[in-house]
Amino acid sequence: MRKLVLICSSLLLILAVSGCHTVNGVGEDIQSGGEALSHASGQ
Repeated sequence: MRKLVLICSSLLLILAVSGCHTVNGVGEDIQSGGEALSHASGQ
């Protein structure tokens, strides 16, 4: 289960970085992705 989460988060991170053209936008995407992951893992 943990491997699946890591793979999914890695793919999302790659998509977020490639989809954003500004460093600020990438930072916001990473932050929102981290919040979603912590909710998904129940922490």
